[in-house]
Amino acid sequence: MSQHTSHTRAHTSAQDHAVLAAYGWDAGWHAAYARAIADPATAGPDPLPGRVVRVDRGRCDLVTPVGTLRADTEFVVPRDPMRVVCTGDWAVVDADGAPPYVRTLLPRRTAFARSTSSKRSEGQVLAANVDHALIAVSLGAELDLGRIERFISLAWSSGAQPLLALTKADLVPDAVTVGHLLTDAETAAPGVQVLPVSAETGQGIDILAAVLAGGTTALLGQSGAGKSTLANALLGRRAQTVQAIRDRDGKGRHTTTTRNLLPLPAETGGGVLIDTPGLRGVGLWDAEDGLGQAFSEIEQLAAECRFQDCAHREEPGCAVLAAVEGGVLPERRLESYRKLLRENARLAARTDARLRAEQRRVFKQRQALGRHMSERKRGRRR
Repeated sequence: MSQHTSHTRAHTSAQDHAVLAAYGWDAGWHAAYARAIADPATAGPDPLPGRVVRVDRGRCDLVTPVGTLRADTEFVVPRDPMRVVCTGDWAVVDADGAPPYVRTLLPRRTAFARSTSSKRSEGQVLAANVDHALIAVSLGAELDLGRIERFISLAWSSGAQPLLALTKADLVPDAVTVGHLLTDAETAAPGVQVLPVSAETGQGIDILAAVLAGGTTALLGQSGAGKSTLANALLGRRAQTVQAIRDRDGKGRHTTTTRNLLPLPAETGGGVLIDTPGLRGVGLWDAEDGLGQAFSEIEQLAAECRFQDCAHREEPGCAVLAAVEGGVLPERRLESYRKLLRENARLAARTDARLRAEQRRVFKQRQALGRHMSERKRGRRR
């Protein structure tokens, strides 16, 4: 290693914490980075740690101790689409490449994922290494409790802490109505903090900022939920473009088109915000554990059923059905639970079938290669 390179490495190491701490760098990431650069499979000269702040068409922007770099992601081409470079990832960067490139990703702590709309039964990671999954739901339209339950299930599955922001609270005519809507949302999201907020009046923004301070937050929601306006309020500046919802159907337009990681103001506690494009469809992905947490009261009731394999339909001694009949558990909530369980089971079966097909394909390729090598050997003997 040259004298100049050694000096750069020493200078970079001294600055790692100071520069990257605002983006979530801590002792755990430092240890993971040290292991990665010591691994012969990914070792190389003059590496840098970096956090992905934006991904676009095979390249990404990363914040590093020596500034923001634009790097290729072609080196990281996994078979598993869940390991594609994503906003929020921590990575080892080869800064001396022409152009620089991402050498490897550090193991993720959390990942907010959904199933894709394709027929290939694949998952898509929307944000990585997230502490809070902030779900924006507009009070400017009728609350879709089923959609809230779907988002909350995915949030719990990600390993992040869900939060629910009821945006556009200023559009609700009176506090009593807001209270009723808040109660409905809390029923659909047990164990989750629910905050009515208004970016227009500032209602609830300071409380929300305090909850998010110091961590990584993924802001998620449907188009038209007021995500960009909420992001601007939390960031303290106009970082995202805002568009009005369509008059003809009340639906939102996509204003955020890429997932961007943005630093939150130090005066409100710091941290970073990943603003994501509006989601029209949110398919479940490996959400069994998340469903158990999102419908925790049903899981607790199920433990009291007479039969361990109770389907909560017509079985005698079913504590879940008794709770519905007694008015303790809303029937709508049980139906939503059943629906999401069926969807998750179907996806799991399709995913298993795809994995089995992939394994068969690899096995056949190896068989063909073995036959080819045997034929070559026989040919040489002749």
